[in-house]
Amino acid sequence: MALLAVLTGNIHIGLGALGSALGVGLIGMGASSAVGRNPGAAGPILTQAIISSALAEGIIFFAIFLAKGQ
Repeated sequence: MALLAVLTGNIHIGLGALGSALGVGLIGMGASSAVGRNPGAAGPILTQAIISSALAEGIIFFAIFLAKGQ
């Protein structure tokens, strides 16, 4: 049972990291596209992109916390 707990914990962290990386990539793609269409709004777009990236990366911390609690 201990091996199964370790294996599922590792899968849990891996999927959380994959989802977080995809989210940050999509945020970066959307932000660069938005700045390309409207360069004058680069400041507010950058702010929103940074906040959104931080929230997306927070998912991996929850995944690590939950996996280590097993």
